[in-house]
Amino acid sequence: MLKHLHTLSGHQNPIYALASPAVKKDVFFSAGNDKGVVEWSLKTMTFVKVLVPVQSSVYALHSYKDLLFIAQRSGLIVVFDIKLEKTIATLSHHQKGVFDLKTIAYKNELLSTGEDGTVAVWSLSDFSLLYNFPVLQNTVRTIAVSNSEEEVAFGCKDGIIRVYNSLDYSLKIELSSHKLPITALQYAPDGASLISGGRDAQLKVWNLPDYELVNNIAAHMFSVYTIAFHPTQPYFATCSQDKSIKLWGTNDFKLYKILSLEKNTEGHFHSINKLIWSSDGKYLISTGDDRQVMVWEFNS
Repeated sequence: MLKHLHTLSGHQNPIYALASPAVKKDVFFSAGNDKGVVEWSLKTMTFVKVLVPVQSSVYALHSYKDLLFIAQRSGLIVVFDIKLEKTIATLSHHQKGVFDLKTIAYKNELLSTGEDGTVAVWSLSDFSLLYNFPVLQNTVRTIAVSNSEEEVAFGCKDGIIRVYNSLDYSLKIELSSHKLPITALQYAPDGASLISGGRDAQLKVWNLPDYELVNNIAAHMFSVYTIAFHPTQPYFATCSQDKSIKLWGTNDFKLYKILSLEKNTEGHFHSINKLIWSSDGKYLISTGDDRQVMVWEFNS
């Protein structure tokens, strides 16, 4: 189902972020504790170029239409136009590192959050700061936007998931079942559930629309860092600080594949920080503290 295809090296430091742009089908971007965002080719499986230099570590990348948003440890967010190949704005509000970014298309807004525990809402028209609100006094690690875009969930350091109404950013519900910080959060493509992962190594499945906890999975040995749904097939992948990638069924939550050096497969030899699927679903891309980017071929 997942077969190792290539290992891409070149980064000198741990990698924290990956993005697959909609406007360029055969490339993806990576960034981390180096001084730049790197572009790679999925056609040739090679390094293309340093796309844009940055001043501090990159914690998150988010691609939307022609734009790539680059969230940094400094709190700054760089807006890079992929087609024009130039930086068109720098967003300054957060006083500490920005850990996640998401767009809400129907409102033409960008959301950012991170170590300062606040959420900033930015206009995608002129990149002005529209609004900001505190979620908690501590880190907000991850953002998930529901399929309808009516709800936005924030995974927090206190182990609570806070779900807000996207129309007015009023708090709708708090979900508390994780014992440790939330480190991964994703709405299922079919709109039936929200899946959370935490430093407690658990996956939890919350049924929609009521957010009823219906499943608890002891998924990994350590923190779950990414939950990534396949774009067309009923599977999702998770990665962890335990150096493994796991492939699960979206409908049955059955474990279908483990990729790990400990299981005698190809794999990373350090914490895996990020996973993404290529836009066509042919490849799963993984990266982490070992400075390697690995490309896996998917066959259902």
